[in-house]
Amino acid sequence: MNQFANYPSLRDRPVLITGGATGIGAAMVEAFVAQGARVGFIDLNAEAGVALAEKLSASAHFAPRFAAADITDIAALDAAIDALRAQIGPIAALLNNAANDRRHDMDTVTSESWDAGVAVNLKHQFFAAKNVAADMRAAGAGSIVNFGSVSWKMKQGGMPTYTTSKAAVQGLTRGLARDLGPFGIRVNTLVPGWVMTEKQVRLWVTDATKDELARNQCIPTALMPEDIACMALFLAADDSKMCTAQDFIVDAGWT
Repeated sequence: MNQFANYPSLRDRPVLITGGATGIGAAMVEAFVAQGARVGFIDLNAEAGVALAEKLSASAHFAPRFAAADITDIAALDAAIDALRAQIGPIAALLNNAANDRRHDMDTVTSESWDAGVAVNLKHQFFAAKNVAADMRAAGAGSIVNFGSVSWKMKQGGMPTYTTSKAAVQGLTRGLARDLGPFGIRVNTLVPGWVMTEKQVRLWVTDATKDELARNQCIPTALMPEDIACMALFLAADDSKMCTAQDFIVDAGWT
């Protein structure tokens, strides 16, 4: 049986997670709630978000708070963050998880679809960080975790807007780490491999891709949302207090 770490510094720490209703985001919401953090999360899927908050509230030290919002609408994103801040307190850790890895052929990309892809995979990460930075500056500490992807490192085709956006996340992380470091704020990139979320299994996983995973991952077992959540806990906790401007890759050794 796996026995995972408990992080005392996360107890009662206000933590904000975007894209928290399903998949990796939901696993992080559950993991942070289990640590006793004051969790607020945002998602476009209101039904799933409400259901997750209700499910976890019964046994939680602090019942998680949910706000439904389209994170590509920056005014709506700011309003959701402000509403959650009023319920959980000044944000001390931000997990910029929301994304959409919808496959798309180069020839089908339009100017509008390009902008929409950048908005859901990159733009909101900066604006969420901008919103919570004032809380962290005032506290003299904080952790911002941006979410990248191994897809561009693998030279994966078939979704150019997504891979471009995810590659850019690392530039965003390194620049913000320099700007915010003097205030005690750490900024890192968490880089998941191919995680077997319900969505991935339903839409993309086939016998052929299972064989590909087994060949390319050094550890040939399924990478799960909980594996990403474990790294997120470490990066939000004081245990990683001198880690910043770094990529933390969790991909079972593929890249």
